[in-house]
Amino acid sequence: MPLSLPHILPVLMLIASNVFMTIAWYGHLKYKSAPLFAVIFASWTIALVEYCLAVPANRWGHAVYSAAQLKTMQEVITLAVFVGFSALYLKEPVTVRHLLGFALIAAGAAVIFIKR
Repeated sequence: MPLSLPHILPVLMLIASNVFMTIAWYGHLKYKSAPLFAVIFASWTIALVEYCLAVPANRWGHAVYSAAQLKTMQEVITLAVFVGFSALYLKEPVTVRHLLGFALIAAGAAVIFIKR
């Protein structure tokens, strides 16, 4: 299967949407003194951008990928984005156990893409 814009664009959009969702879900952890209501409002605002990317990514991606493949990509992308975010923004160490666990999830996800 040759890669083309219909194959690549949804993946790029899912990556971007996951960056926004990771920021929405975990970015506030550096601001523990901020009022919870403000954090929720800010997170929902950021999540709106995520939805504006994820929904069309899935709609357009469904032309070339199955729903199971799209969901699988989203989960693996989420883990990859989270590892980077956790290390770079939260300054939390990424251990070998984390990487091994994520690799096992990615290996399981790869099964979805095996052709019959």
